[in-house]
Amino acid sequence: MNWRKKLFGDRAFYAMILGIAIPVMVQNGITNFVNLLDNIMVGQVGTEQMSGVAIVNQLLFVYNLCIFGGLSGAGIFTAQYFGQGDREGIRSTFRYKLWVGVIVTAAACALFLTAGDGLISLYLNESGDGGDLLATLESGRGYLGVMLIGLPAAMLTQVYASTLRECGETLLPMKAGITAVLVNLVFNWLLINGIWFFPRLGVVGAAIATVLSRFVELTIVAVWTHRHPTRNPWTEGLYRTVRVPADRVRAYFVKGFPLLVNEGLWAMAMATLTQCYSVRGLNVVAALNISNTISNLFNIVFLAMGTAISIVVGQKLGAGELKEARETDTRMLVFTVLASAGTALILFLVAPLFPRLYNTGEDVRALAARLIRVTAIFMPQAAFMNGAYFTLRSGGKTVITFLFDSVSVWAVSIPIAFCLSRFTSLSVVWIMVCVQMGDWFKCALGYHLVKKGVWMNTIVGESAD
Repeated sequence: MNWRKKLFGDRAFYAMILGIAIPVMVQNGITNFVNLLDNIMVGQVGTEQMSGVAIVNQLLFVYNLCIFGGLSGAGIFTAQYFGQGDREGIRSTFRYKLWVGVIVTAAACALFLTAGDGLISLYLNESGDGGDLLATLESGRGYLGVMLIGLPAAMLTQVYASTLRECGETLLPMKAGITAVLVNLVFNWLLINGIWFFPRLGVVGAAIATVLSRFVELTIVAVWTHRHPTRNPWTEGLYRTVRVPADRVRAYFVKGFPLLVNEGLWAMAMATLTQCYSVRGLNVVAALNISNTISNLFNIVFLAMGTAISIVVGQKLGAGELKEARETDTRMLVFTVLASAGTALILFLVAPLFPRLYNTGEDVRALAARLIRVTAIFMPQAAFMNGAYFTLRSGGKTVITFLFDSVSVWAVSIPIAFCLSRFTSLSVVWIMVCVQMGDWFKCALGYHLVKKGVWMNTIVGESAD
């Protein structure tokens, strides 16, 4: 009976957890579903165009995770400030996030404007699959040029939405995200295909639709936040200054910089893995795009639970409830893995159906189905690693988080993928299996760190050490 009480909560516990996680799941689910439709629409234009967009999105993924990592360090403090009722502390973290977002976005735009073609070309390899590399490069270049316009809006949305979530407001970001993806979907249909009086713009039209949706989402989130000061009292005097006290900047930076580096390196690792797989040809790029787009639709369960862990456990740590934080974290990790196992079973069974939605070759569809099934098999493993990551992060142990997350990927996964893709004739499916098996070390490390309780501390009252 004791082990059951330790691993599982009561009905009120799961109601509380799902109250936080479900809005995030709904928002991410709708976003990824529309991304799937977007992907299918672009795929109707051609395999090269779909591959060009997929490559650019892989590069933008690095930027998105750098923003996420840069904001997450301050977000740890925000959740704990909220637990203590410290409004000025929340204002300080918001302003710090704003500065980090501006710096990272400016650096990303400069990099993509000067080296965009070279970065895209890293994924273009000659093979016998008949893909047109020049057409893929042209599609990627046109898509990237428009997408850069939307980066500032996307960054500001993340600054607002992350702060709202850390303060327990998850519904508004969900509603704004739903509205944005619907705008994206409608304008994708109009601009990719040239419906009514709209021009037929192909992949450029898809980029324009995405940029429009970014500004719509920002408008909704920012206007609502400032028009409801009673629910968001930290907005009072928010822009009276953008200065952040030096001692707090130091504390946020010490805790946050490892997260920014971690997310950046982890995203670069994912991009590098894709580049290793792309050595097998353009058909692999297309199949990976299909597999990743569909898998992301099912990953929302454990990703949302990771967000819930960071919020709930972070607030309990901020309130000094260390014992309750440990108990809550254990139950949430168990729930995350079990829920992901159920989701993975569904994904495995329906894997052959999804690639049929794409207008591409039968060899690409068959490869995509196999890659989806590999992802499904290892999804519970990914769920545990994600939960362990957010557990460590909730207590401000960002250096340990960095070592756990990024260093293990670069030290284990990348060498496996690089060597097997360059020096063997293994298919990309078996290379991916070997890479996933390499994460067993990371799972063991995560279990040890979480069980040891190195993350159980309150940071909002401490100095930056």
